[in-house]
Amino acid sequence: MNGYVGWALEAPGQPLRRVERAVPVPGPDEALVRVAGCGVCHTDAGFLESGVRTRHPLPLVLGHEISGYVEDAGRAFRSLVGRAVVVPAVMPCGTCAECRAGRPTVCAAQVMPGNDCDGGFASHVVVPARTLCPVPGATGDPDAPLSGGTTLRHLSVVADAVSTAYQSVLRSGAAAGDAAVVVGLGGVGGYAAQVARDRGASVIAIDVDPARLEAARAKGAAEAIDPSGLSAKEVRARVQAAARKAGAAASGWKIFECSGTAAGQTTAFGLLGPAATLMVVGFTLETVSVRLSNLMAFDAKAVGNWGCDPAHYPEIVRMVLEGRIDVVSSTEMRPLSSIASVFDDLREHRVSGRVVLVPDEEARA
Repeated sequence: MNGYVGWALEAPGQPLRRVERAVPVPGPDEALVRVAGCGVCHTDAGFLESGVRTRHPLPLVLGHEISGYVEDAGRAFRSLVGRAVVVPAVMPCGTCAECRAGRPTVCAAQVMPGNDCDGGFASHVVVPARTLCPVPGATGDPDAPLSGGTTLRHLSVVADAVSTAYQSVLRSGAAAGDAAVVVGLGGVGGYAAQVARDRGASVIAIDVDPARLEAARAKGAAEAIDPSGLSAKEVRARVQAAARKAGAAASGWKIFECSGTAAGQTTAFGLLGPAATLMVVGFTLETVSVRLSNLMAFDAKAVGNWGCDPAHYPEIVRMVLEGRIDVVSSTEMRPLSSIASVFDDLREHRVSGRVVLVPDEEARA
């Protein structure tokens, strides 16, 4: 193969453009990955439509939720060739002071596909090899079931939506007896609810989308609340009642803001109570006005979460393959060549789960 095709952002607000490029030779510390699937994330829409800047100058192929096969690699990573892998969305260098101090997701040299380099809305991508996560039991067929209905293509969402949710729940300390309140049940929020429940917490889901609320109930949420038309006090009262009914503690709530909207962030902050932990996971450019003193008054804390330490990926993949995290029922496969209509559907809120783009014949040079 002499070339590959990708879909590049040339200017914010402009449609992604199909580009043909030569397949690059990976450097000593890199790997060439043939993409099996690439999830479409709220962040991609932010780059495309909301003026969020990529760190790499445009034009740039977007896409950071990638699974695929290693076709070539630098000398130190030749053992990965032929392996199925998940590509972490945040790939730290592993050697800087932040990495050595256990803060890899703030590594200044981190690489995020579709932000720091060309990403996975393509048939191939070159990425740092050190943090790739091999997938046990995977064959050369990306559609072959690995466990239940889960395939390598489905595992692309582990790269961000599942792993970011996992790390935010882990860092919150959510455990049995806790109330875990998830605001926004899109890609990340839906998985945060699953991970929190897996850890024994009673999940209280909040969203304005009836389909997402129903999905949360089906996956074991103790309560699912539509805040539309409710005051902040009414939402809080509903959450308190649900926590009591579930037998969860009245204090120490773990609150996950995953909507990436001003309304969701306002709702989440308004739920702060004694010893609560607010995990800020969603992103928006909008400004939110809150009374910061609530953190002091409730002896609460707010923590931001960016991505996930690649060291957690093997455990996350294991949880998925064991059926503890469902990545199938809320995931829809579409051909990469349909990327324009996918973003149209996202913009018009016609997608309630995660879309994974699959390279098709038109996407190969």
